[in-house]
Amino acid sequence: MLVVASFFTSALTASFGVGGGVAMLALLGIFVPVAVLIPVHGAVQLGSNTGRAWIQRRFIRMDVAAPFMAGSVVGAVAGAFLVVQLPDALMKIVLGAFIILVTWTKIPGINRLGKAGLAVASSALALISMMVGATGPLVSPILAQFIPDDRKALVATHAASMVVQHALKILVFGLAGFAFGSWLPMVATMIFTGYLGTTYGSLLLDKLPEESFRRWFKIGLTILALDILRRGLSGFF
Repeated sequence: MLVVASFFTSALTASFGVGGGVAMLALLGIFVPVAVLIPVHGAVQLGSNTGRAWIQRRFIRMDVAAPFMAGSVVGAVAGAFLVVQLPDALMKIVLGAFIILVTWTKIPGINRLGKAGLAVASSALALISMMVGATGPLVSPILAQFIPDDRKALVATHAASMVVQHALKILVFGLAGFAFGSWLPMVATMIFTGYLGTTYGSLLLDKLPEESFRRWFKIGLTILALDILRRGLSGFF
């Protein structure tokens, strides 16, 4: 079931730019032990995003991706040594509210933020990625602020950025002693079907008008954010 689901979740992200990583995290939570959920999810998403970045490589905006990648390295290193334990419910509420805010409003002065500012923002996102599973819905609206009118560039740049974040996450878990070998056959098969899904989703992206993409992109992000808020609020009751 997970192998088949990998096809559809990868197609979802390739065509609409968001949603597949969170959906896969939820599905993995049903079938794999909680203790291995984050590293296994990271390995699957590393493969999925690598395939998406390769297929859509000609659309990657390196002027946006490069500072994001550099900042991610700093954030991942900090996440490996800095112990930050916030209440899970509070974290979800803050993330959900932030995603909705950034999705539907233009951040003042975002055009003047520059590469240094983007690197700082990506450092914070990488640090958050070490504490929660899927941060794609958080990264997407940030990148959308820098790439407001090119859906193909947005999806491709998001893929390239997430490759770095997931690779760093895998490195940290590997150094911590997580045994990826026992999960490799399942992960490899899911990466393969995910690549097929990415290929299909990229074809849909080519046919999707820019206006329709932006509308469904925002709707998808909002639905995911509302679900994050719901889970956060339920943690207080």
